[in-house]
Amino acid sequence: MSSLQRTYQEDANIQKKRWIILIVLNLFTFMSTLDGSIVNIALPVLSKQMGLPIAQIEWVTTGYLMAICAVILFFGKLGDIAGKIRIFKIGTIIFIIGSLLCGFSTTLPFLIVSRVIQALGASMTMANSQGILTDIFPANERGRALGLIGTFVSLGSIAGPSLGGIIISSLGWEYIFWVNVPIGLIAIIMGWKVLPADLIRVKAKIDMPGSSLFAVFIITLFAGLLLGQQTGYGNVWILLSLAVALVALVVFLRTEAVRKDALLDLSLFKNPLFSISILCGFLVFTANFCFNIIAPFYAQNMLNLSPFAAGFLLMLFPICMVIVAPISGALSDKIGSELLTFAGLVVMVIAQFGLAWLHEGSSLVLVGLWIAMLGIGSGLFQSPNNSLVMSQVPRTQLGSAGSVNSLVRNVGMVVGITVATTILFHVMSLRAGQRVTGLVPGHPDIFLSGMHAVFSTSACICLAAAVLTGWRMYRAKAEKRREVKA
Repeated sequence: MSSLQRTYQEDANIQKKRWIILIVLNLFTFMSTLDGSIVNIALPVLSKQMGLPIAQIEWVTTGYLMAICAVILFFGKLGDIAGKIRIFKIGTIIFIIGSLLCGFSTTLPFLIVSRVIQALGASMTMANSQGILTDIFPANERGRALGLIGTFVSLGSIAGPSLGGIIISSLGWEYIFWVNVPIGLIAIIMGWKVLPADLIRVKAKIDMPGSSLFAVFIITLFAGLLLGQQTGYGNVWILLSLAVALVALVVFLRTEAVRKDALLDLSLFKNPLFSISILCGFLVFTANFCFNIIAPFYAQNMLNLSPFAAGFLLMLFPICMVIVAPISGALSDKIGSELLTFAGLVVMVIAQFGLAWLHEGSSLVLVGLWIAMLGIGSGLFQSPNNSLVMSQVPRTQLGSAGSVNSLVRNVGMVVGITVATTILFHVMSLRAGQRVTGLVPGHPDIFLSGMHAVFSTSACICLAAAVLTGWRMYRAKAEKRREVKA
């Protein structure tokens, strides 16, 4: 590592600009995470215009998430080596180019390639934004700042269906991509003016064997999980894909354990607070994406709302999160993070079980209440949890830690989609007496049975995270009592 003559926190000029820097980071955080979910509501339109079945069009969403997950650790490590701010800046330009190309796509292959370009830029910004923020903000403001960036992460991830519905109804599907261009250009201009030069760089080599093995693991795992929903998990090619993923993961972990300049420093996970916080973050994103994929179908097909009205109903989630998360982040600086994460998880458990009891005739007030509670719980949880994750690592590993945090978030999204649709279709097929992969006309009860099973599962996922957090709090208090007695 290069010698540090001063830090960003000692530079008065940078400290004056720190909140503007946060705005730049948040703009790209929001857009890159939004683009992981906003396309979902456009899939029926794209399917009709391109004359392709939903099963093929789904790759527009999953291809983007797969690409991010495959390379995000690489770009986090590259940020530690070449400079987090430099990699972030390059990522912003690539993301805007990808967004522009997506809107001009007329065929599925061109659109998927454009989405992969977009994903490469998104992963460069995602992997390094939290590390930049942790470097620049002093410890007594870090919780609030990470809380705000966590807010925009979650907001972008969850707001997709609602914002997408409004944009498509008003302008057309191309604009869900093109809207990134003017916003992104403004953020780039601001970023080049206010972002400082990199101070911290690590002298290390790029871990190409680890990077390649991890990419193989992600691609074969996600391809196997997603294609398995369509063809069944007994298919020999699906089983082969999942077997390759398992082998790649085992070889990757063995390689990283002995490699000097490893892509993923496994010593990070020796810290139980870091590991449990990362695991809880993964579980929450998995649960939230169960909601994200099921709720639009319930709102439009069971409550008979228009896409526009459904979008506004679902907006309760991100609106509540936007209000609560900054408050939670600021509170975490004063009272600590663990109690807030636990409270958020408990609220989420209650909301998820509430969603599991909804039916065809549920009132909009009740539906809105559970959606709002889910947003409040997520807002309480996300900011303090991000603060816990990033406060546990040395400055030289902030890029790697930030990329791990972003990775589990994106893996959680894909796993949430996979868990939700697999459970939904399985329960619906059992009720229908035949294989079902879509809504059965005239039988809302079949969909509702599947939905109840999905939300009950997501509630249990949140409950597991709450139990882990409660156990961690109990252990921490027990250790303090022992120290006092000693």
